Amino acid sequence: MNEVFKALSDPTRREILRVLREGPRTAGEIAELFPLAKSTLSGHFNVLKTAGLVRTEKEGTTITYFLNATVMQDALTQIMGFFKVGDGHE
Repeated sequence: MNEVFKALSDPTRREILRVLREGPRTAGEIAELFPLAKSTLSGHFNVLKTAGLVRTEKEGTTITYFLNATVMQDALTQIMGFFKVGDGHE
């Protein structure tokens, strides 16, 4: 879970996740949306992959990124449990 929180701590990574919420995107399509060097974006992608927040498919030299919403849902469930949200103890 620490990897998820680390991934979510960065505004660029949160924006990448928002973009992927609309549907899968290639690395190039995502790169067009951010004024960052490809190496910087690659680092962000690696953090998101390590956290399990995205998955990838490679076809030739093209990498497509997909949002893995299940990990986000699990993180929210844990946060809600930590703060006892939704269990009648609010």
